[in-house]
Amino acid sequence: MIKSFFLAGLCSISLAVSGQNYTSKVWQPDLGNGLYKNPVIYADYSDPDVCRVGDDYYLVASSFANAPALPILHSKDLVNWEILGYALDKVPPTERFDKMQHGNGIWAPSIRYHNNEFYIYVGDPDAGLYMTKAKNPAGPWEPLTMVKEGKGLIDCCPLWDEDGRAYMVHAFAGSRAGMKSVLAVFEMNAEGTKAISEDRLVFDGHPNHSTTEGSKFYKRNGYYYIMCPAGGVKPGWQLAMRSKSVYGPYEERIVMAQGKSEINGPHQGGWVDTPDGKQDWFIHFQDLYAYGRVVLLEPMKWVNDWPVIGIDKEGKGCGTPVSTYKKPDVSKTYPAVNPIESDEFDELTLGKQWQWQANPNPLWAFYAGNKGYMRLFSWQLLGEAKNLWDAPNLLLQKFPAPNFSATTKLTFNPMYKGEKTGLVVMGMDYATIGIENGENGLILTQNSCLKADKGAAETNHASIDLKQSTVFLKVDIKQSRNKNKEGILQPTGTCTFSYSLDGKKFLPFGESFKAREGMWIGAKVGLYCIRPKAINDSGYTDVDWFRIDK
Repeated sequence: MIKSFFLAGLCSISLAVSGQNYTSKVWQPDLGNGLYKNPVIYADYSDPDVCRVGDDYYLVASSFANAPALPILHSKDLVNWEILGYALDKVPPTERFDKMQHGNGIWAPSIRYHNNEFYIYVGDPDAGLYMTKAKNPAGPWEPLTMVKEGKGLIDCCPLWDEDGRAYMVHAFAGSRAGMKSVLAVFEMNAEGTKAISEDRLVFDGHPNHSTTEGSKFYKRNGYYYIMCPAGGVKPGWQLAMRSKSVYGPYEERIVMAQGKSEINGPHQGGWVDTPDGKQDWFIHFQDLYAYGRVVLLEPMKWVNDWPVIGIDKEGKGCGTPVSTYKKPDVSKTYPAVNPIESDEFDELTLGKQWQWQANPNPLWAFYAGNKGYMRLFSWQLLGEAKNLWDAPNLLLQKFPAPNFSATTKLTFNPMYKGEKTGLVVMGMDYATIGIENGENGLILTQNSCLKADKGAAETNHASIDLKQSTVFLKVDIKQSRNKNKEGILQPTGTCTFSYSLDGKKFLPFGESFKAREGMWIGAKVGLYCIRPKAINDSGYTDVDWFRIDK
């Protein structure tokens, strides 16, 4: 048992969990025979970190500028995960993140349990390192507290030592700090709320370990350990460093690499053990391009006080990632659950799978769960916005599997000409199938926008007149897997669109589209309702349901 990291395992607390018990129709990592397959979460939860409290595991991930922010997931066995909630309703400061901020905001959090409280530390590359805490991981969480101000500070993780002193390791974003590939440690006050010392350099990745980042801090058997990725997101590897002193010098060793597996760049994550302390596991991500940064689970063991992650067939101290493996040996068998995907809009609050592109305005959507629908009001693009890349009021969720369909039933009630609503596959390129209120009535359209992040205009591929306001819209996404010119496996998601007027017979519509990732995130699928200019009233769309299926 690692006192500084797994102190939570010694405690017994009452926790609220999501209770969703949702089982996905499109991705199931639990094979039902004592084995699991990777990814354990086929969705974009990048930069994951994990901790255990008793028999419960909690995972946090980056959310960048999307809101709600700082997702928290829960599991009993490290294989079956569900969304517990979010630590932040909005990304602060709101005056900045109420507007589009692609790629900025919440980067690479870490989660720990200390003194009967949960702590999340996170970096904003343009502001500094923050902390929030809660007695229950379901919330409420305290407002963010600035621990250390500074541009370019990222990827932070705390460590409380046996003597009660607290430390923080972190990395630097080259785009802001003007340097990268180095790690630093500073001391915090015992409460973990404020830096009380300057940074001290503990590791320089030049020249052998470029882009050293994603640092996690642990202590075991008298050694301080820093685990982190290096070499870049897709072609990289996992490093471990150890020292008898918190400030080093640190020895280094590569403890996991792609090897002959198809799991490219096994990137940053966190270490956790089972409640009995007999098994060790490592959660990390793999970048799958348009599908985002999906979450994998690796077996881990300690050999001569060094971690070995994955399967080390040659006994050299460096493992390779697994595709399938025996599930963690926890206290009992738990039912299969997955992060929620479909939404019948029968509740009075937004489903936990949804995020807005920016901090939400309460006027964008009303959740009339007692009536069985969600009402989206149209909203105008502001300022120099040229397309949906600049629309903060897109309601989106992550791709949940390599192959899936997303279907929605909606009824459009426009008030002015030019109002639009529909289904969108969103990224730096995007495509839509939707309804527009034209000069002579409603029109069904299918559009795409290539290089949306560069301000490109949409291209229309198909249009027909509609005689009814209720339609069923669908996108089917199929994955193909090929290696790019660097020899890295690059999955591609091809999207085809269709519609129905009765919910039974779907007709193909428009052109196929290749999904593209967003800024540091995977592509997303969801809903939009917009209008061409600011006026004193709004049309709306009533969304009956949104379903993810095979």
